[in-house]
Formats: sequence, structure tokens, C-alpha cells
Amino acid sequence: MSTEANKTLIREFFEQVWNQADEAAIDRFIAEDAGGNDPDFGLGREGFRRQWRKWQDAFADLHFEIEEMIAEGDTVVARWTLTGTHRGPFLGIAPTGRTIRVGGMSLDHLQDGILVAGFDGWDNLGLRQQLGVIPSDPDK
Repeated sequence: MSTEANKTLIREFFEQVWNQADEAAIDRFIAEDAGGNDPDFGLGREGFRRQWRKWQDAFADLHFEIEEMIAEGDTVVARWTLTGTHRGPFLGIAPTGRTIRVGGMSLDHLQDGILVAGFDGWDNLGLRQQLGVIPSDPDK
């Protein structure tokens, strides 16, 4: 696939899987044995699906905005901003009703039009601070 086609695929992945909360789309975009760097997401499509459900249950209005994207060959890097309202339990944190805004990046490897490996980095600390479980200012 061309780099432009790969960028389009990743945009569609974020749109369908995350923004439209289409669980069936996971099967179209994630390889059955996909790997990644986030141990919370486990391995493969089913590991992703379990974590995806937790995020959807906690943030029903979850939305990823792609800020920029770079592609080379079968590798696509997307910088994104995640927003949502904390309406369900998450990471042992009771619903707070707080709105979150978290920046992150995904580096995805594609093969034959499907995501085979993903490596994510995001502001996990900032998320916890916004949910009120870690103080924003450690001196307070």
C-alpha cells in the first residue's frame, strides 16, 4: 500500500474504532496476533478489545483528534489529542465527571492493510492529574 493509503487507514482506524466506538471495526483494523508496547493492552486483537472496552465504559464520549501524521513505507506515526468525560470506573478510579485532554503519539506498523504492531506514548501522568488522583503540583 502507498504511504497515503496507510495514513488513510490509520485515520479510519481512529475514527471508526475510537470515535465511533465501533467494536466490530477492531476485527478489520487489528491483526489477530498484533503486538504493542503497552502491557495493559496485552497481545493481539482480543487483548486490544478488552482494553478498548474499559476505555469506552469509562469515557463514553471518547474522541481522538489527529493533530499530525507522518508515514514512511508501512509505518505511520500519528500525534493525537484524546478528550472525554470520566463517567465510569477506570484504573481503579471511581467516575469523577471530569473532562480530560491528553496528548499522545502512536507509531503503527502495517502489513497488507492491517495493523500488526503499535507503539504508543501518551501523557499517563497528566491523565491521572486531570482525574484528581495525583496532584498537579507536588508541593500542594
